Amino acid sequence: MQNLAQYIERDPDVRLMLAVQLDDTTAFDELVSRYESRLISVLALLMGDREQARDLSQEVFMRVFRARKTYQPTAEFCTWLFTIANNVACNARRGRRFPYQLNPGDSEMFVVGPVPTKSAVMPSHALDRAEEVALVRKAIAGLSERQRSALVLCKFQGMSYAEIARTMGTTPKAVKALLARARDNLRVSLAPYVRDGSPLPSAK
Repeated sequence: MQNLAQYIERDPDVRLMLAVQLDDTTAFDELVSRYESRLISVLALLMGDREQARDLSQEVFMRVFRARKTYQPTAEFCTWLFTIANNVACNARRGRRFPYQLNPGDSEMFVVGPVPTKSAVMPSHALDRAEEVALVRKAIAGLSERQRSALVLCKFQGMSYAEIARTMGTTPKAVKALLARARDNLRVSLAPYVRDGSPLPSAK
């Protein structure tokens, strides 16, 4: 009960969701307004398809509304929301028949500064932004789905290991291992294009 009271007190979105529980549609509209853009971006990174991400975001909000009567604030609202989003994305990935392919616009989010510095074809040629993004797209596509999910939640949601573990239905220790493997895989994929000492896009 103490944790429940703490979440209600410190998280305004929890208070909004409790209003939604009482069928306050204005509160629901406010939650959609606050989270829709971020939810679409995260789903696009998880799915590799922004149009599908838009559709899935609507499904996530529908699930939120349908679950309003049984809602219990046992975590921050965003953790609960992205747990639903991760489950929706996992289900959608199982049913599709095409490979993960991150859109160029979403790939930009993974490019951190002037990381790649040379072309694979012309080593003396500095990579332009489009080439950087293409390299990152390929590297991210090479991650396993769980590594990619953990990376997205850590890097773009700023979630702690414990929050990611709750969202993904695993343990903080497993999350730490997933992020370490994601970082190592990105390093291997991007190493030929990285200046010595330059930072790689990392999982922290």
